[in-house]
Amino acid sequence: MKTIRLSLLLGVAALFVGQAHADGLKITSVPAANEKADGVAKESVLSPEFTQQAVAVGKMSVEIPTAMISHFGYNNDGPMVPAAGDVQAKGHNVEASKTEPDKNTYLVLEGQKGPDAAYNYGTHFVFQGHEGGASVDDHAQGYITRVNLDADEAHRVTLMADKDSTGATIPFIDGSTYNPFVQKLLFTSEEGDEGGVWQATASYPSTVDNLSGIIGVGSYEGVQADKDGNIWLVEDEDDKKGEVNKHAKQPNSFVYRFTPADKTDLMKGGKLEALQVLASDGQPIVFHDGKADDDILAPAQKETYSYGNSMKTKWVLLHDTAKDGTTPFKINALAKAAMATPMKRPENGVFRPGTDFTEFYFAATGDTNAETEAKEEFGGFGGIFKLVQASPSAAEGTLSLVYRGVVTHTGLDNIQFASADDLFVVEDAGDGLHSKRNALDSGYLLNLKMDYSKGDEPVRFLAEGRDPSATIDSTLSAGKDTGYQNDGDNEITGIHVSDGDASVAGLLGAKVPNLADKSWRMFYTQQHGDNTLWEVIYAAK
Repeated sequence: MKTIRLSLLLGVAALFVGQAHADGLKITSVPAANEKADGVAKESVLSPEFTQQAVAVGKMSVEIPTAMISHFGYNNDGPMVPAAGDVQAKGHNVEASKTEPDKNTYLVLEGQKGPDAAYNYGTHFVFQGHEGGASVDDHAQGYITRVNLDADEAHRVTLMADKDSTGATIPFIDGSTYNPFVQKLLFTSEEGDEGGVWQATASYPSTVDNLSGIIGVGSYEGVQADKDGNIWLVEDEDDKKGEVNKHAKQPNSFVYRFTPADKTDLMKGGKLEALQVLASDGQPIVFHDGKADDDILAPAQKETYSYGNSMKTKWVLLHDTAKDGTTPFKINALAKAAMATPMKRPENGVFRPGTDFTEFYFAATGDTNAETEAKEEFGGFGGIFKLVQASPSAAEGTLSLVYRGVVTHTGLDNIQFASADDLFVVEDAGDGLHSKRNALDSGYLLNLKMDYSKGDEPVRFLAEGRDPSATIDSTLSAGKDTGYQNDGDNEITGIHVSDGDASVAGLLGAKVPNLADKSWRMFYTQQHGDNTLWEVIYAAK
């Protein structure tokens, strides 16, 4: 494993400016994002209080590979490095498909087994689904891996499953969490008509069940469980571009809550609801089937993305298995019919520690386009929202804006609490926006005691670089109709802070994280390119 001590790399602390607030995590701000330069790979830069070490890399072989799944971050459909002068063609890849390990879930578990019956796999594990790669028989081939943190490289990555309990191919996976009430992992897929929610055992080999008849079919991404056993989900559905506002997109994704009939057995069904937000006139903010432009610059969007507003919310029923059965159903269409409120691509949501699961925060990614006509005031650059309820099962609540994205801080994606008041937020701006603003992605720390309406900027704890493989990908994917299947540039994803407690008491949001305590561990994936899973170590000064 390679450890990068970035404070030494930079040489002097004078290159850093600003600091997180005295009552929060002590983090010195990295002054700027890494610039994007054609053909140039760059090291990531972390705040000097952090170091990071790679715990898994894409080229690591998985135990017991299949014909298509051979490595942690690469499919077996091409070379890991393109040959000089090779040209992409139908049926021929110049480079293997990158499988893009996504959201990480860290657990401390006893007695875990693997393919090697004689090997001790340890007790510390990071699970993830893979959101990219090859397709098999016109179906996206996703899979679930377990990184065995205590194991040697030969046993480091275990392929847990690539098919569900019916033998069907697992689609590309985005979100993950652990549900201690069921003692199973939950994985989500944003693959539209092939997307949904799957539950999987943490034991090897993993038994995976498709919950599309229980929780529905659609582009689910973020997923969390609360203390009542409810499952909270956010959707990242494709948006329609405006005809007048050609660089902006219509809000078209929803926030959901699933209440199981039996929290210890999701297969027994339950009720799925979607969040409805009321504008100041008391009317619900809804999706309009007409032109996308009608919603892009609607007054309600401006109200939603204005600081200081507290907007009433309620949950509207979409599906009840006791009445509607367990035939798979499409969530997005039901949410629109029930007059739920569409958002601009919410991607991840988490509960604030210390609030007894009464505060839920989620990120809206926005348009990921520097030229969006929605700009800041209509949510073109996304934002971070807070939903407050009397309890996680309450029927009503209030929604307010915590942070409104700007072009230099946009594409807000994965979020994770670092303390009771500090929220990690990372970008997925995309290669096109990287070029437009000449800046690669960054990770930020928002302090929730701050009032960001006054123009204060979040603390940058990570200026992500670009590894050599992602640099090649960016070049090969540039332009149109190249046929090249891998994304250019690296993305920050899967940010995760946990002590690994697999009990109900260990639900994310139940305990206040403490990164100064070595039992709390932090991970993120530098997705695309080399597909490196990093562990970040905090050492306060």
